[in-house]
Amino acid sequence: MSSPAERYAAARRRAAQSSMFPALDEFALDLGFDLDDFQREACQSLERGSGVLVCAPTGAGKTVVGEFAVHLALRGGTSAPDGEQGPRRKCFYTTPIKALSNQKYHDLVARYGADQVGLLTGDNAINGDAPVVVMTTEVLRNMLYAGSSTLDGLAYVVMDEVHYLADRFRGGVWEEVIIHLPASVTLVSLSATVSNAEEFADWLVTVRGETSVVVSEHRPVPLWQHMLVGKRMFDLFHDADAARKHDVHPELLRYTRDTARRLELGEGRSAGPGGGRRGPRWRGPMRPDIVDRLDREGLLPAILFIFSRAGCDAAVQQCLAAGLRLTTPEERAEIREVVESRVTAIPGEDLSVLGYWEWLDGLERGLAAHHAGMLPAFKEVVEELFVRGLVKAVFATETLALGINMPARCVVLERLVKYNGEAHVDLTPGEYTQLTGRAGRRGIDVEGHAVVVWSPETDPRHVAGLASTRTYPLRSSFRPSYNMAVNLVGSVGAEPARALLESSFAQFQADRSVVGLARQVQRNTETIEAYGVEAACHHGDFDEYFALRVAIGDRERALARQGQTQRKAAAVTSLERLRVGDVIRVPSGRRAGLAVVLDPAAGGFGEPRPLVLTQDRWAGRVGPGDFTTPAEVLARVRVPKNFNHRSPAARRDLAAAVAATGLDRHGGRRGGRSRQPVGDDHRLSQLRTELRRHPCHACPEREEHARWAERRRRLERDTEELRQRVAGRTGSLARTFDRIVALLTARGYLGGTGEVTDAGRTLGRIWSEADLLVAECLRRGVWDGLSPAELAAAVSVVVFEARRDVDERASLPRGPVVDAVDETLKLWGDIEADESGRGLSVTREPDLGFAWPIYRWARGEALAKVLASGHEFDGEMPAGDFVRWARQVVDLLGQLKDSGGASAELRSTARQAIAAINRGVLAYHAT
Repeated sequence: MSSPAERYAAARRRAAQSSMFPALDEFALDLGFDLDDFQREACQSLERGSGVLVCAPTGAGKTVVGEFAVHLALRGGTSAPDGEQGPRRKCFYTTPIKALSNQKYHDLVARYGADQVGLLTGDNAINGDAPVVVMTTEVLRNMLYAGSSTLDGLAYVVMDEVHYLADRFRGGVWEEVIIHLPASVTLVSLSATVSNAEEFADWLVTVRGETSVVVSEHRPVPLWQHMLVGKRMFDLFHDADAARKHDVHPELLRYTRDTARRLELGEGRSAGPGGGRRGPRWRGPMRPDIVDRLDREGLLPAILFIFSRAGCDAAVQQCLAAGLRLTTPEERAEIREVVESRVTAIPGEDLSVLGYWEWLDGLERGLAAHHAGMLPAFKEVVEELFVRGLVKAVFATETLALGINMPARCVVLERLVKYNGEAHVDLTPGEYTQLTGRAGRRGIDVEGHAVVVWSPETDPRHVAGLASTRTYPLRSSFRPSYNMAVNLVGSVGAEPARALLESSFAQFQADRSVVGLARQVQRNTETIEAYGVEAACHHGDFDEYFALRVAIGDRERALARQGQTQRKAAAVTSLERLRVGDVIRVPSGRRAGLAVVLDPAAGGFGEPRPLVLTQDRWAGRVGPGDFTTPAEVLARVRVPKNFNHRSPAARRDLAAAVAATGLDRHGGRRGGRSRQPVGDDHRLSQLRTELRRHPCHACPEREEHARWAERRRRLERDTEELRQRVAGRTGSLARTFDRIVALLTARGYLGGTGEVTDAGRTLGRIWSEADLLVAECLRRGVWDGLSPAELAAAVSVVVFEARRDVDERASLPRGPVVDAVDETLKLWGDIEADESGRGLSVTREPDLGFAWPIYRWARGEALAKVLASGHEFDGEMPAGDFVRWARQVVDLLGQLKDSGGASAELRSTARQAIAAINRGVLAYHAT
């Protein structure tokens, strides 16, 4: 207990602070809670007139600092000497995603009133001239380039989630804004905990002036880390001191080692046929059991991260099948009321296609999935119900960790590996921190809990390292684009634009990193020499011999790819010939076995994908990817007219008819890809002959030499990349900018003396990754004369990007769309050749995979048909993906309707196309 003297001294200090920071004192009175030290420090820096960078964990309350900037703007800044308040000034509050903008807008309206707060996103424009405007970062960037009058009186800009500048697709926008904001604007940067905050702050000082750095590692709600091993839950650390030292709980280490040893020895060998084999794979706790356990231990609501969309959906189904129910009758009634009020705009026939009733069943039991494949309307309902405590367990992909505020009492990580679009990779410490940061709700929970589910591949010491490390370095993703170049040249001129780019965070980091890269090149060169000594062979020139081996491998791979393409083409042809009632054999995959054709491949879009019923009663579409050999008609059975493949009884009867044909479901051999011989390729035979004749082929240590040679080859390749990076880094952005300016000048977007032409002004108003290609299409009239649906399809090819590579080109609607897309591809080829010749990053190739879905939707066809026409999807295109890409098509159409470079006819067609698309599931999202 403090003494009267200490309490008096503390009161004196508070009074002194109040006189020094009157605005902060006013602000704090309305909060209803005491400010943390880091919040107070950051707010004091703001009131002193300094910019501020705040780095703190998720849920620590960083946004309070942003809200104080709003308070300062509305208050009128610093008081005048006579006590009068200065003129009212503006504050822009920027966020990376629309959902966060909407949420922050509602928060600020609740505090300051609707007349004081506006919202500007791609979808909404509400009270844009208000003194406080919430917006996405791209909206502010576009304002800066356009010289918008809305910027008049701007005093503060809050950049929430500023660590998004590391995002490789959109991160550059943050740097553009930071560099281009007027010097009079005070910048408030709010970031997750990053390990190079000082480096980022050093850069902010160079471009924005005085900037205070406030870093807090403290979580307001303590986080306890656990591991679930089978049915036992262990603490990851014995106490806080052990956590600081990364010392894993001894009992957890002992138990996991014993469990792993038992698995290696094959305890619990499988009974029955093959009983002498090793025991079954480790099967961790079932998902329903995990949720049930969390419920019994009072750890709900929980977010269970599963890094797979299909895995999230399957988890909900597993919990439903297990009979889990986490809600009371009153909660179920409230859930149904909320859901029904949110889906009124979606037609009933679309709801059944979207799996509405199964989704609602899960919600009423307190269970839901959350991932990018879901309809946005469904995701928003899940978020609302979770925040209200009605949904208790959400199975989510990692995208939820970057979304709106959805804190939980507990977070569960099913695995520590995720697919990043190219390969399965381990979670980084930063990603682990971001995911587990959701656990612990301030003002509700005394503590948060993070649970990692153990498997034999999971080392508790690795988890301890993830949990205790704060290595989340901020890396710039900034690079000049065509749009940026014409806007910069138009606003400040070519030379000042070049200087602006050299002041970017990307260049700041590049200049600092060259020294380390040069050292690495030197070390690699020494290692390459050592590998060369090990690879040397006394029989002859081993480098020459190894080059032959590499050439043979390259040739074999090229021939294998060629054979695969031919097999695919044969499978496509065979599927196109199928008729209703044909019995075929699916040779491999999950659906291997006999199947009867219910609906032949629908012609006109994509590859043939007939609807079939398998002998195991599964009904769905199969495609060429399921056939390693051409589909052969083995028999025919009668399929009843109006057969309903959704009826279990109908499926059972027809599957019995297939079985009654007496055909062997596997045709005498198990599935698996047929490996055809590479064939008698003349060049390959020649290379193999040269290899056998080479003196080194007879060396007894040939394979050992080859291993060293392969290591040297890889290291030489890596070292050459490093050398190019060193050569390219110093002044790299300015050099790229010069090349872009030269290309734009050659193509007529910039004049010979650096002025922006009419075509350049059109390009400056196109916001797309394929900005130059879109501008070229407008100049050449590629999209003129199309109907609204045809325009939507043609435009989609420059917007859409498939989640994975697809070998064959998608088909297109017949007619003018084909000509428009062919012309687009031709223009892309010209641009790509120009870019390659100038050493620039190549514009992504147009992707035809979304043309059919958006064409059918814009023509008014049913959602079920639209989703079935997705080119690169097994089964139907996820509704969430369809809505997301359709919104991007609408965004580009919106730019076309306002473009000065588009003909009046094209602008009118673009307006009609937008109206045609914004219906049904799109109408909800468009409001």
